[in-house]
Amino acid sequence: MDKMPVYIKDLEYLYKELKVFRRDLHKYPELGFKEVRTSKKIFDKLKTLDLEVHAGIGKTGLVGVLKRGTSNKKIMLRADMDALPIIETSNSTHASKNSGVMHACGHDGHTTMLLGAAKHLSQKSNFSGTVYFVFQPNEEHGLGAKAMIDDGLFERFPAQEVFGIHNLPGAPLGEISSRQGVICASETIFEINITGKGGHSSMPHLGVDSILVGSDIVTAIQKILSRKLKPGTGSVISITEFITDGSRNILPGNTLLKGDFRAFNSIDRINIQKNLKQICNGISKLHKVKIEVKFRNDFTETVNSKNPLSKSFKAAKDLGLKIIKNREPIPFSEDFAHFSKIKPASFILIGNGTEGNFANPLHASSYDFNDNLLVIGATFWSRLVENYLKI
Repeated sequence: MDKMPVYIKDLEYLYKELKVFRRDLHKYPELGFKEVRTSKKIFDKLKTLDLEVHAGIGKTGLVGVLKRGTSNKKIMLRADMDALPIIETSNSTHASKNSGVMHACGHDGHTTMLLGAAKHLSQKSNFSGTVYFVFQPNEEHGLGAKAMIDDGLFERFPAQEVFGIHNLPGAPLGEISSRQGVICASETIFEINITGKGGHSSMPHLGVDSILVGSDIVTAIQKILSRKLKPGTGSVISITEFITDGSRNILPGNTLLKGDFRAFNSIDRINIQKNLKQICNGISKLHKVKIEVKFRNDFTETVNSKNPLSKSFKAAKDLGLKIIKNREPIPFSEDFAHFSKIKPASFILIGNGTEGNFANPLHASSYDFNDNLLVIGATFWSRLVENYLKI
């Protein structure tokens, strides 16, 4: 067995099984709402544990239910299942076999850690209450949590509090970090359609070059962060696509800009959107072109509540894990945010390791989840449940 931290003992017997399962998921990744094979494998595994299993929640989502004793306490644990449209470049033996799709965010590991906890807890009787194991689809597009909620998740499985976890590449293996309040940023995606007047590249004065208009927008929007928001907000705005209908000697008449911005509070989020529209309106008048702006906010801010977060820290402390209790908020977005808007919630980060592919950034084509984290994560979940539902 690979090197394992000395304080993880009770669940070491699961290591080989979890490793095999995780690597199988990694070989056959599936995009959001298409996690058919993944969902079936989870369903089959939960049924072998004699759990009550509910499938088809939020399309491909599942919930496993484990009950012990007579307590009315109910806890919900959530893992995400979907992969990303990325071509994997690692040389690992478990590299993706689904062309153009990859588990580049570690959801294969998140799912396996939770399954490990489900197996271990199903064999125990030292707690009283109900555990809901939630396996969520389509986290990457911010649609899966809402789909499950709209499908009656909290009405059918009325947990008092909900907990989530995400691996963090580059952080020491098993290190727990989080903070009370906002932990993950919102994401608002936008599209800017510019309708100018195309023409010959040798006679630009006869048309309106939409590339020039788009370039004005690209440079102008960065002034929102430096001059319209209070310094230190942590907000980010990016243009990620610049698409035109121009060619070698043809000035484009139409340009489409795509991008996103992230914020750690609703005030900044609204102000960025307002200022972006104002900039586009002003540039539209300057160049005498039509500019349309569309926004979509699938990810809101993820917020940690005091009580559930303290329970997460307590479980980590019991295991001897290193804890950072007031880390800086993370600029990536999480649709766990939709859960945290409805229920008191805890979302924590756990170190994936500092070497090799384990330290590569999330969404990198060479990233990989650290198998040594599987037992640590499963042990964390198990300790959290045993503390929460203590007899």
